[in-house]
Amino acid sequence: MIALIQRVSQASVHVEERLVGRIGPGLLALVAVQPQDNPSRIERMRERLLGYRVFPDETGRMNRSLTDTGGGLLLVSQFTLAADTAKGMRPSFTTAASPEHGLHCFQQLVETCRRHHPTVETGEFGAHMMVSLVNDGPVTFWLDS
Repeated sequence: MIALIQRVSQASVHVEERLVGRIGPGLLALVAVQPQDNPSRIERMRERLLGYRVFPDETGRMNRSLTDTGGGLLLVSQFTLAADTAKGMRPSFTTAASPEHGLHCFQQLVETCRRHHPTVETGEFGAHMMVSLVNDGPVTFWLDS
């Protein structure tokens, strides 16, 4: 499982002009599921999303996590993060999970995050989404479980 996380002051997702998810300060996580992902990898990603220290403490150091700050988490499925871009001029998606496995694992990630954090929003799996964000910093990290 791969997540590209961005510390945001706000983020939202629309599908066909309908708002489906919105957060204030927190993390936007673009998430790709891979074929080998399983419950232990999903749990590890949940730990990293909620515990990764990317928010400033009182001295300005990145020393606080989403759990510490109580900020929002916006999870957006994005299979293109799992693309193989090593050859040619067109990405290959053979390294991404099948849609069925992707949906199952993404839903498990959302459920476990919601059990451990009060504010979790999502996009819409498989939909064409319009994602808006204000990156705070900018602060962006690539997480791999």
